[in-house]
Amino acid sequence: MAGTFGALLRECRAAAGISMGELAKRVNYSKSYISKIENDLKPPNAMLARICDGVLDAGGALIESAHEAKARSEAANTLDRRQMLAGAGAVLGIALAGGPRPILDERVVSGLRASFEQLRTLGMQTSPAVVLESLVTQTHTVHALARGNPEPIRSRLLLLAARMAEYTGWLSQEAGNDQDALKWTRHASELARAGGDREIESYAYVREAGLALYRQDPIATIDLARQAQKLGRAGARTFGLAARREAQGHALAGDRDAFERAMDRAAGPLYASIVDTTDYPVLGSTAPDPLALARGWSLADLGRSGESALMLGDVLAGVPAANRRTRARFGVRRSLAHALDGEIDESCRTLAETLDDAAQVDSATVRTDLRELARCLSRWRGHHTVREIYPELSRVLHRH
Repeated sequence: MAGTFGALLRECRAAAGISMGELAKRVNYSKSYISKIENDLKPPNAMLARICDGVLDAGGALIESAHEAKARSEAANTLDRRQMLAGAGAVLGIALAGGPRPILDERVVSGLRASFEQLRTLGMQTSPAVVLESLVTQTHTVHALARGNPEPIRSRLLLLAARMAEYTGWLSQEAGNDQDALKWTRHASELARAGGDREIESYAYVREAGLALYRQDPIATIDLARQAQKLGRAGARTFGLAARREAQGHALAGDRDAFERAMDRAAGPLYASIVDTTDYPVLGSTAPDPLALARGWSLADLGRSGESALMLGDVLAGVPAANRRTRARFGVRRSLAHALDGEIDESCRTLAETLDDAAQVDSATVRTDLRELARCLSRWRGHHTVREIYPELSRVLHRH
C-alpha cells in the first residue's frame, strides 16, 4: 500500500487505467491541482478524496488515507480535543428559585410534560433562538419543583428536567454553541441519575459523539459511541442510537466494513425498541427510519454519493413537512451527495426545495453541510443552474 495519499491516488488511477488529465475532467478539478496532490505538494481534502474514491472505485481506501493524512497533521490538536472530552467534568449549575415550592400531583406533571412537548414541536420548525430562552426557564422551574416534592413526584420531575436539559443541549448545538451543548448534556446525565434512571447518562455519550462527528473527528465519534454501548445501562433504543453513531464515525474514517458491522448492531435494538415507554419523552430523533437516514448520510462519506442521494431522497419523502429541521438537515445532505456525484442539476433542484426549511430552522449543523455544498458548487459557477441557486444559497449562509 502506498505511503502517502498522493502516492495512493496515483496508484489507484494507474490501476483504473485513467490518465491524470482524464481524472481531472471526471472530478472537475484542474490537472495541475491533481498533479500537486499526487506529488504531495498539496494536502488532500475530504471532498476530493470522496469523489476520487468513487470515480476510481477505491473501496474507501482514498477516504481513509485522506483522514490519516489529516490526523497526522493535526495530531496535537486531536489529542487536546480528546483530553478535553475525557477530562471535562464541570456540570452546569442551575440556580434554583427561592421561596416555598408547591406540592404537585400527576396532572400537573403531565401538564409540564405537555408544555415541553410543545416547545420541542416548535423546535422542529424554527430557529433555536425562538425556543431556547423558554426552554431554559422551564428546565429551571421543573428542577426547582423536584427539590420541594416527595416521591414519586420528585423522581418524575427530575426525569422530565433531565430530558429537557438534554434537549436544551441539542438546541445549543443547533445554535452553534458546542460548549453549552456539552454542559447541558452532562447536566441532563446528573439529573437523570438523581431521578433513578441511567438512560440519559448513556445517551449523553451519544450526544457528545454527535458533536465530534460535526467536528469531523471520527476517532472521538467512535470512542464516545462505544462508551455509550459499554456502560451497561443503555436501553435498547439508546444502544441502537450509539451503534448508529459509531457507524457514522467509521464512515467518516472511510472504513466500510466497520461501518456495516456497527449498522448491523444498531438495527435490531432500534427496530425492536418501543418509542416513548419511559417517564421522559423519547430520546433522539423521531424521524421515520433513522437507520436509513444514517446510512444515506454515511454513504456520501464512503464515496458512494449516488447511492447516498437516492436513499436520502426515498426516506425524506416520508418525513412530515412540519419537521423542518430533519428535512433541512438531510435535504442539504442529499443535495451535497448529488453534487459530489457530479449531478449538478439535480443538486441545485433539490437544494431549491430545501433552502426555505434551512433558513427557517437556523441550524449551525445544517450550515456546516451548506458551506461544504457551496464550496463544491463553486467549482461549477459557470453552470446555469448553479448561477440561479447560488445567490439564495449565499443569502441563507450569510444571514447569521
